[in-house]
Amino acid sequence: MSGKRYPEEFKIEAARQVTEHGRTVADVAKRLDITTLSCY
Repeated sequence: MSGKRYPEEFKIEAARQVTEHGRTVADVAKRLDITTLSCY
């Protein structure tokens, strides 16, 4: 399975949106136009 690769900084910022700003994974995924499966 070949999926899109995201830069480390992108992943860190996405995680920060959840952990520091209290957003849900689904909300962050929608804002970043990625699937929720990309978040794991």
